[in-house]
Amino acid sequence: QVQLVESGGGLVQAGGSLRLSCAATGRTFSSYTMAWFRQAPGKEREFVAAYGASTFYAAAVGGRFTISRDNAENMLYLQMNRLKPEDTAVYYCAAGHLLITDQKGYNIWGQGTQVTVSS
Repeated sequence: QVQLVESGGGLVQAGGSLRLSCAATGRTFSSYTMAWFRQAPGKEREFVAAYGASTFYAAAVGGRFTISRDNAENMLYLQMNRLKPEDTAVYYCAAGHLLITDQKGYNIWGQGTQVTVSS
């Protein structure tokens, strides 16, 4: 079973960039659809981006965020550019077997990493 550990969060000014990383253990990483979700204070967790046979983005981040993966290194990334205060959230890495936006489709989760965007 894959285990996930996120890193790369922090405090950044609006308009800045951050790159999140998700390190996976296990030999079956390449068989999983990988995704990023986020949860802002007082809000439900929401889909950000996914990488399976193709990539898919939430409308709120399309054109600003890029998801990528390195199957040889068991790594998932989220490059976040032109960050906005509304991007402030805990960002979670998730693994599943369906390329969908519903968090119910992902059964393995990391612990999350905080991203704070100041105005």
